[in-house]
Amino acid sequence: MKHKKIISGIVAASLLAASPWTPALAESLKWNYVNTYEEQDGSLFNSENYDFMKFSEIGVKLTEIEKQSNRVKVEVKGQSSTGQPLYVVTIASPDSQGKFGKIQALRKQMFNNPDKAQDWIANNPDFKVPVMINGSIHGTEFVGSDAIIQLIERFSFDNDETTKEILENNILIFNVVQNPDGRINATRFNGEGIDLNRDFITQSQPETQETVALIKEWNPMVFLDTHGYVKNYAPNKQGLIEPCTVPHNPNYEYDLYEKWAMDQAEAMETEIMSNKGSFTGSLYQSMEGTYIPQRDDAEGWDDYPPIFTPMYAMYHGAYGHTLETPTNDMDGVRWMYDAIMGALKNATDNKQEMIKDQIEMFRRGINFDHPFHDEGFFPSAYVLPLDPKDPTVTHKAVNHLQKNDIEVVQASKDFTAGGQSYPKGTYIVKMDQAKAGLANTMLWDGEDITEEVDAMYDISAWSLPELWGFEAIAVLSDFEVTATKVNQVQSQGSVSGKGPFLIPNSSVKAVNLVNTLLLQGVNVKRDKKGNFYTEAAANTISATVKQSGLHIESAKVPAEAVEVASMKVAILKDGGMNKVQSHSGTKLALKRLGFAVTEVSPAEVAEQGLSSFDVFVYSGTESLIARTQSRAGNKEFGFQNPAQFDGFKANVDEFLNSGGKYIAVGAGASNATKTLGLTDNTVVVGDYNSNGIAKVDYQGEGVTAGYISDDFGFVYRPVWYENTGNDEVSATFDDNSDFFVAGHWKNNIAAQGKAVIVKEQDKDVTLIGLEAGFRDHTDYLFRLLSNSIFEK
Repeated sequence: MKHKKIISGIVAASLLAASPWTPALAESLKWNYVNTYEEQDGSLFNSENYDFMKFSEIGVKLTEIEKQSNRVKVEVKGQSSTGQPLYVVTIASPDSQGKFGKIQALRKQMFNNPDKAQDWIANNPDFKVPVMINGSIHGTEFVGSDAIIQLIERFSFDNDETTKEILENNILIFNVVQNPDGRINATRFNGEGIDLNRDFITQSQPETQETVALIKEWNPMVFLDTHGYVKNYAPNKQGLIEPCTVPHNPNYEYDLYEKWAMDQAEAMETEIMSNKGSFTGSLYQSMEGTYIPQRDDAEGWDDYPPIFTPMYAMYHGAYGHTLETPTNDMDGVRWMYDAIMGALKNATDNKQEMIKDQIEMFRRGINFDHPFHDEGFFPSAYVLPLDPKDPTVTHKAVNHLQKNDIEVVQASKDFTAGGQSYPKGTYIVKMDQAKAGLANTMLWDGEDITEEVDAMYDISAWSLPELWGFEAIAVLSDFEVTATKVNQVQSQGSVSGKGPFLIPNSSVKAVNLVNTLLLQGVNVKRDKKGNFYTEAAANTISATVKQSGLHIESAKVPAEAVEVASMKVAILKDGGMNKVQSHSGTKLALKRLGFAVTEVSPAEVAEQGLSSFDVFVYSGTESLIARTQSRAGNKEFGFQNPAQFDGFKANVDEFLNSGGKYIAVGAGASNATKTLGLTDNTVVVGDYNSNGIAKVDYQGEGVTAGYISDDFGFVYRPVWYENTGNDEVSATFDDNSDFFVAGHWKNNIAAQGKAVIVKEQDKDVTLIGLEAGFRDHTDYLFRLLSNSIFEK
């Protein structure tokens, strides 16, 4: 549901009063407050629903609390993807107010001189540690934020001994509602359709960026992430509290985390069970404990990928836990409240030793001392060479690393590392730094863990260099380099020569530049290799090129180059089928490439057709075009009656017969394309839980222009195509048994050498088996979409 920008005066006034932002923040952000009449009362995907606190009430509530308590600071730290305020509440004893600088100073000591920080801890036993509690990152998991509101009230006003002791030892940071959009619309994801609890390696969304900034600001000793709903994973053990099962990401200093995590989890369980009599439901009255994956299971709930909020926080030294309450009701709120209280009591009792081990993680990084890792696992440094004509991808990577507290330096002179010479201006990530584990998990190639466990909970590979398209060369030996610390990368493009000008098909920014020029009325041509040319005067394009960050030069326009035009793109909208918006990553990829993108639902295509578009993209589950939906929550997102399938198929056929382009991305879309009769290929789909990075041989022209043989691709629920004799095969999985590079993919040998991108010969239908727009993460593959759109 869309948010109306005009709201009633009373509601607007109360919400404005509830937003204590700083003057600078007020000037830079314009909030788009929710109309209370548009807020949903519950989700069809939840088996229980209750009268949870609506988002429009939360700001008002927090303002009332802040006025009445001298322990509380309420801030707006940012905005959601639709402009809703992100509330952060900091609670500490009154004598700590205005003295948070001590904690910040300790943070700096942790990273710069951990031994001195350890001494300070030993000599100042009255210090306070930051503990962060994250509220309802999934919008339909309402109980988390409701429990947080109750905890805020307790720690704002109560004076019992437990409350006072916790406040004497901790600073509590509540990220009250991390996903306002989802809470308002009763959906799992934010307004862009992104599952925020899968975004912590990419950090594509403002809500994720706000949480990362908070973690970086405080470096909390404990991080609790509130979720639901898990019940009956083990007999009479209700809810879930991490730590996780294997496999554990090898970039952790896991021994330091594991030393305390299980004790803390069992302390949460103990607190829940001690209040068992306060629960009303039979599920809770009969419970004998909680499900703790590492204790109660062999595998299936891993902490391997850094995409989840607590797993990401662990790289900042936090003892991170996902808390999954059993039910969506007041008992569920009580369970969550008790679990958090158990963690706070445990942190208070053990803060001195727990924070010493947090600092020890940073000491290991700084001293390049990783006692539980094989020698050579961490390189001495990563070298990030810069493309002088298109530095945009590397610049994006450097900025991303810096935003994650990873230090990057830039060479002031030419140097040699690992036997290779590099020019002045090259970026370097030295691995003798506090957060070496986070740096390495972002920059390493990953590993094939197929044989380690039967299945993975989510993705098993995410290499930024391979999936964002920049070089990160691991250097094992020490080397000398004169370098300066990079604070912020300022990327400004330039135009040189008299023209015509070549715009290489080299990055997302390059394609975005082309689309921007097309919208400005500049004529552009494209050659067989996918490169673009314009004969416009330098002063016509200079300002736009500067903003792009590319450096373009004169070049001769090839005779075969053909003119391209601005294209109107429709993407089939998955509004939330099976609690996922499966099209959202591809939609964001198309937007970042600079295309005008419109979401169209299956029912809209069936009833209205596609005549106003040039391109139709299907990226998502095949269930979108199922004639009927068996799950109640899915019904509103698919066809509204079985006959609409026939209308959908007829309108897609008419669209293609009229010169339109059809692009299918991924396994679900490929199966749907087969159902629609648009391909005669055999579509072969792997396991649902298989995913990872594979070597792909691209033809390097047309749909795969700008890519080479022995290149990279990403699969999630892998798909490939057989019986493709009458099609144009643009890419195949590499025809070697080691073509699968990193991730988890059982029986991947069946896909070796098989077609993974094909184009039908008799109609403008392209099937892309790779995840070209996965969660806004696979930047390097985005140009497969633009190539498919521009290819004649």
